[in-house]
Amino acid sequence: MNNSSKSQEHVGRARFAYSMGAFGHDAFYALLSTYFIMYVTGHLFHSGNKAFNDHMILWITTTIAVLRIIELLIDPMIGNAIDRTHTRWGKFKPWVVGGGIISAVILAALFTPLGGLNVSSPYLYLIIFAILYIIMDIFYSFNDVGFWSMLPALSFNSHERDKIATFARVGSTVGGQIVGFVIMPMVLFFSANQNGGTGDDRGWFIFAAIIAAIAAITAVGVGLGTHEQQSLLRENKEQTKLKDVFKVLVKNDQLFSIAMSYLFYTTGITLVNSMELYYFTYILGNAKAFSILGGLNTVVGVISVLTFPMFTNKISRRKLFYGSISMLALGLLIFAFAGHSLVMVLIGAELFFIPQPLVFLVVLMTITDSVEYGQLKLGHRDESLTLSVRPLLDKFAGAVSGWIIGPTAIAAGMTAGATASSLSASGVTTFKLVMFLAPAIMLAISVIIFATKVKLDEKMHAKIVAELEQTWGKELNKSDDEGTIIADEDESVSTSKPGVTEIPAPVAGTVVDLKNVSDPAFANGSMGQGFAIKPSDGKVYAPFSGTVRATFSTRHAVGLVSDNGIALLIHIGIDTVKLHGTGFVTYFHKGQHVAKGDELMEFWDPTIKKAGLDDTVIVTVTNSEEFNFKQLISANQEVTTTDNVMEVTKKDQEK
Repeated sequence: MNNSSKSQEHVGRARFAYSMGAFGHDAFYALLSTYFIMYVTGHLFHSGNKAFNDHMILWITTTIAVLRIIELLIDPMIGNAIDRTHTRWGKFKPWVVGGGIISAVILAALFTPLGGLNVSSPYLYLIIFAILYIIMDIFYSFNDVGFWSMLPALSFNSHERDKIATFARVGSTVGGQIVGFVIMPMVLFFSANQNGGTGDDRGWFIFAAIIAAIAAITAVGVGLGTHEQQSLLRENKEQTKLKDVFKVLVKNDQLFSIAMSYLFYTTGITLVNSMELYYFTYILGNAKAFSILGGLNTVVGVISVLTFPMFTNKISRRKLFYGSISMLALGLLIFAFAGHSLVMVLIGAELFFIPQPLVFLVVLMTITDSVEYGQLKLGHRDESLTLSVRPLLDKFAGAVSGWIIGPTAIAAGMTAGATASSLSASGVTTFKLVMFLAPAIMLAISVIIFATKVKLDEKMHAKIVAELEQTWGKELNKSDDEGTIIADEDESVSTSKPGVTEIPAPVAGTVVDLKNVSDPAFANGSMGQGFAIKPSDGKVYAPFSGTVRATFSTRHAVGLVSDNGIALLIHIGIDTVKLHGTGFVTYFHKGQHVAKGDELMEFWDPTIKKAGLDDTVIVTVTNSEEFNFKQLISANQEVTTTDNVMEVTKKDQEK
């Protein structure tokens, strides 16, 4: 087997292992966040004393909510602990595997009455339950943070990362939804007593043990099937603190606005999703039919994830958000008045679910764009802190919804021994008010915040990126948090004499005068002196040895600083920020030292042209005031990446 075949086999194995890891990870999360509460309220306490049962359910659901909120405070410390991990197996895999196995074993144990302590010694049970739950939740968080944080470590190739991420999104969607498809048939299959279609302790435990085993096995698969790329670039010198997350939220108004909008949205959505099985079990009286909804959600969820790029190419994210919320509201309305009609329930529930992956991705993209917004507004880039906001909101929403469901189940009479026929009309009304009216109010608040406070859209982000491109090289001589440039003594710089640097073409093609490009900011020289290339090839190479000092989430540009202080911006195409990274592959990280001739990126020219954009590659020195320039090759001449196009001379070096 040749090296190419081995490499392809390794890549394929990593994609499969990581996607299956995502499958098991989200199957575990669905069991924990959505269905464990159903077991607690409907099966854990059946002593025959309703007052005792209700009292214990309240204690358990309150304990879970409090512990999950406490765990939010621990999350940043978990990330810091992972960052400080150094083992022969890598930084992330020990936590993915260890956290996956330990949390799976404990969760399966929590689907038991712990040897009858729930009745014989209820307060001892509460203490043991709380200890086991927080241990399980912490190790699950280690697994969760480690799993999603290891994606950049699997490849330095952004194109390959995108593919791995896509496989993982599909795996997580299927894993999260398929639990709903199989849960009641499997619970009832393994139950000795059907209990009016709700199953018994035995059925719930066996089902939980199977899902926990899948989560543990797929976590081990991630450990065996992936390989972490070791690099100093991935060493994190800073520790994330919860207070830092709040500081970023307060100072970055667009991040704060989209976070508040998403907080109300995800709390309402989580509440409805967590109560759907209750509806099928206690309102319809047909728990097995929940599998139909689970199957539909599995298929629709995958389609929604895969078609998101198509939607964003056709309509703006803002319109997609409003359209998705409108469909979601319609589904909630139909669901609320569906009564005992299975067909209407399925139509309403499916309309409610279809837009959820789209809204999630809209929010995720807006939060990602707020990184550059904050960078422009605050003068520093808080990428990891910004992206940590969304998981915290999801966990908070899960804690709140679980806290609400416990008292609701008690008030509605949906506890141990209850069936659809035993519920009173007032109990049904109480349940529906919480399941439908409360989330509707939350969604309305979310939309109001989004409409009035969230201003960051694709056009605004493009302007922000353009402004960052104009300003990033201007402050190099001032003290900043990036540190100073330290050149290796043995690194060669393309200079013919001291203070003079020859800049070759970073891409093959035809030279174009900078004043003739169609972007005024470049043509009028405000972005610095330089030249342009009409490309004949899509490979971009480093024109000198230096450090990657400016990167963009859209992958359309890179800022390099040579070892002798030249700040060079290489910009692929005009207005290509609109492509949001589609058609671009990068091979660098911020802070990476590159050698002259190293490949920096590739771009797919047909993608740029198909979008109706100009593919001209523009090269400018953004700190031009420090240098004098001489054009070595005139316009309309063809060049390769070995041809020097421009000579740059430090002003204090000229005689």
